[in-house]
Amino acid sequence: MTIDLVIAEILTVVNITTPILLAATGELVVEKSGVLNLGVEGMMLCGAIAGFAISFVCSDPAFADSLPWLAAAGPWIGVVGAALAGALAALLFGFMVLTLGANQVASGLALVIFGTGVSSLIGSAYVGVAVQPFDQLFPDALAQQRFGKLIFSYSPLVYFAFIMVAVVGWFLSRTRAGLVLRAVGENDLSAHSIGYSVIGVRYLAVLFGGAMAGIGGGYFSMVITPMWAEGMTAGRGWIALALVVFSGWRARRLLGGAYFFGVFMTLELYAKASGFSFLPSQFWASMPYLMAIIVLAVMSARSRGGSQAPACLGKSFIPDA
Repeated sequence: MTIDLVIAEILTVVNITTPILLAATGELVVEKSGVLNLGVEGMMLCGAIAGFAISFVCSDPAFADSLPWLAAAGPWIGVVGAALAGALAALLFGFMVLTLGANQVASGLALVIFGTGVSSLIGSAYVGVAVQPFDQLFPDALAQQRFGKLIFSYSPLVYFAFIMVAVVGWFLSRTRAGLVLRAVGENDLSAHSIGYSVIGVRYLAVLFGGAMAGIGGGYFSMVITPMWAEGMTAGRGWIALALVVFSGWRARRLLGGAYFFGVFMTLELYAKASGFSFLPSQFWASMPYLMAIIVLAVMSARSRGGSQAPACLGKSFIPDA
């Protein structure tokens, strides 16, 4: 195995891991507030189609002639659109579970179905077209060097994901607002009794989680491809949910856990490329989901004596009960 092949493998792992890292970072905040949102996959699909569609419209020649800055900023506007689409989908979920008191598990599954259907409907008009990629942040002299590729050749959203993991970890452990959010997730009635708005805090957490999932979905359609394909997230939202459990609801463990899953997500590609294909390709494609099941089973067995999950996770808030 050559150095160049190792570098290429690392680049692939980082690239394919970024969307689940973004979605898991948002979901961590949501679950820390005591809300279980299983609709990550649906929010990612909403973000994927919104980001792609907005970026494609911004790159239209009609705008390029009259508003050249709009075409240049198209990918970034697409990211904002992806975040808004994910947040709007999350707002729908929040209204059902926080305002109406609907079951969180059922509402999350409904959100997945909703996101899948909406993205397929809107995306049918964009099949077979491409969007303008992000401009490179660093000069080619750095990004094209053998080892410089490991640091300087990524999409801007990769660096954004790293920053957001650090920011979320700092927010949850070092700020008063983070303490309030954790208090709401651990004992909502006590937080309510001393004057904190449990519903308000949870709405903000749900919106943040939706925005991050939307950006993660937009990464698929604007960076990894960048073309639209129906169901292009391919179940990565479920891996993001498993990643939050795998990390023990701790931000500092998200990064390592994400790349643990990322290695398994690239097995199919490199098994074929290396000729190590005595097992069918479907087996290698199923490996990340199989590992997610194993991880969840192991974590569940280890936490029988005392779960690390927020105490109010998945429970509706009823202040008068």
